[in-house]
Amino acid sequence: MQIRKLQAGENPPLELLLEADPQKELVEEYLFRGECFIAEIDGKVAGVYVLLPTRPSTIELVNIAIAEEEQGKGYGKKLIADAIQKAKEKKCRIMEVGTGNSSIGQLAMYQKCGFRITGVDKDFFVKHYSEPIVENGIPCTDMIRLSIDLG
Repeated sequence: MQIRKLQAGENPPLELLLEADPQKELVEEYLFRGECFIAEIDGKVAGVYVLLPTRPSTIELVNIAIAEEEQGKGYGKKLIADAIQKAKEKKCRIMEVGTGNSSIGQLAMYQKCGFRITGVDKDFFVKHYSEPIVENGIPCTDMIRLSIDLG
């Protein structure tokens, strides 16, 4: 798997990004403000993530997605490790990520990668998303905020 920054003029893998965040307007907004990285296997996009500077010395991993046929192979952890390395190269001290209360697998993966829960943004998905989200039979209402110290 090769991971590279999306080049100017190159179209981001929007369908894959929308798998992780179904609100198209939010995805387009953070693509405009952030940096998009894609993972390729044999020239085919297998994964994507976006880094968004938020505050001095802080960067947020706002979207990470793995193509369905490549899930369960450890690529998510590899993308997170790559994102952490890129953040360190930018001299960031903290990386943040947010995910839905119903995103059980993602919550586990982030914690396995060293992230710790730092807060809950109550009703985030109710306030900011036009359609209800249900994962694992659980309504997605709150954003669970996690961070990792890169220092």
